[in-house]
Amino acid sequence: MAKTSVVARSKKTPKYSTRIVRRCFRCGRGRGYLRDFNMCRICFRELASRGEIPGVKKASW
Repeated sequence: MAKTSVVARSKKTPKYSTRIVRRCFRCGRGRGYLRDFNMCRICFRELASRGEIPGVKKASW
């Protein structure tokens, strides 16, 4: 979990558009962020394995 101050700072609208910091909406993680799902890779994997993300399923071959 990210610090509350870091998450609050990322939610604030930046002065310039290049300063946007994208963070996971669940845990606040900044690295490993997937834009399509608005979450980090760890949270994505947890939810996808439980089947809670529509249209995503675990690959097996």
